[in-house]
Amino acid sequence: MLNIRPYRRNDSKKIANWCQDKITFYKWSEGRLGEFPVLPERIEQAVSGRIDNEKYFPFIAFDETGVVGFFTLRQPNDKVNELSFGYVILSPHARGKGYGKQMLKLGIKFAFELYGAAKVLLEVFENNPNAYYCYKSIGFKENGNITIYNLCNEKWKSIEMEMNR
Repeated sequence: MLNIRPYRRNDSKKIANWCQDKITFYKWSEGRLGEFPVLPERIEQAVSGRIDNEKYFPFIAFDETGVVGFFTLRQPNDKVNELSFGYVILSPHARGKGYGKQMLKLGIKFAFELYGAAKVLLEVFENNPNAYYCYKSIGFKENGNITIYNLCNEKWKSIEMEMNR
């Protein structure tokens, strides 16, 4: 059974170990954490600096074996009725077990039932079909917003998806 809890200092050490290759790292971070390889200190800096922010919620997913996933929810801009997923990643040993869906559903439950959001958003790269179909299978739909990122000397297309309460 999967559960979530707030991110804690030093969770970054586990998360950094999940990024074993450059492509996986950039699919997860959108280049927002600097260059590959990511150091735990860089994740810690990015996350812990916002922990006391009432518009930013970092979460850890865990099962009986320990920490298996990480994601953030944040309020985009000044839209108090929306939250946006970011930094969605699973431990390599947790992939393919349905944990991604479970983790996102717990995040959605937080967003709609506890936070009171009316809409939840996320972005997924076109070159990440496993994540795209995971998001689609739990009810996210493309909303037509596309962003192009320059990553790994290529142009990566990011598709925004949303779910309404």
